[in-house]
Amino acid sequence: MSGLLAGKRLLVTGVITDASIAFSVAKLAQENGAQVVLTGYGRLSLVERIAKRLPEPAPVIEVDVTNPDHLASLADRVREHVDGLDGIVHSIGFAPQSCLGGGFLDAPWEDVATALHVSTFSYKSLAMAALPLMSPGGAVVGLTFDATVAWPVYDWMGVAKAGLESASRYLAMHLGKQGIRSNLVAAGPLRTIAAKSIPGFDEFEDAWSERAPLGWNLSDQVPAAKACLALLSDWFPATTGEIVHVDGGYHAIGS
Repeated sequence: MSGLLAGKRLLVTGVITDASIAFSVAKLAQENGAQVVLTGYGRLSLVERIAKRLPEPAPVIEVDVTNPDHLASLADRVREHVDGLDGIVHSIGFAPQSCLGGGFLDAPWEDVATALHVSTFSYKSLAMAALPLMSPGGAVVGLTFDATVAWPVYDWMGVAKAGLESASRYLAMHLGKQGIRSNLVAAGPLRTIAAKSIPGFDEFEDAWSERAPLGWNLSDQVPAAKACLALLSDWFPATTGEIVHVDGGYHAIGS
């Protein structure tokens, strides 16, 4: 077996369609020697169908990251397919419609709480549920959208991503003693299912296409996926608590 991730065992969340970043991560991971287990929730049959489009059909287990029973049983269910994990990819985010598209001042706490639970707290929850399967050298990698500034229409999901970025740093601090890294990839806007659910998303599309120094392809998930693979690999053994921007350089340019 050869490749950047030869022999690695990965748990990849967030595969809904073959246009998702998580799908590209799973595909490239397999092509680089990794064993992959996918998770899904709600539309499990859809995830199972998409899993068959990978180079090697991957097993799919059901995980609702807000369900304590699902989290408590996660390690045992993963063990049915692999004997341990070397990496986790967190590609999970959700916010009710009231939390997006300009509703920041009016969104009720119940909806905001849902956004924070699914998009932020789940990063720690998933990592701890899988921790019994991991050993020194392992890595947790999540996906964010630069939360250092406020974005039009992103509203409470932006707040959730800011929390995710902080949670990753704290996870890096607490899991570092066990030799486990935690890093995030801040991808530019991509035409995924998640993006389509955000009213006014086309504002991001126009800005990125015009201002990213390297240019930006809104339909190409591969650059973000490659960054995830690099952080999951052994080539970043002393990097944790970091955010790698994969956005064509947009974040570095002033407005």
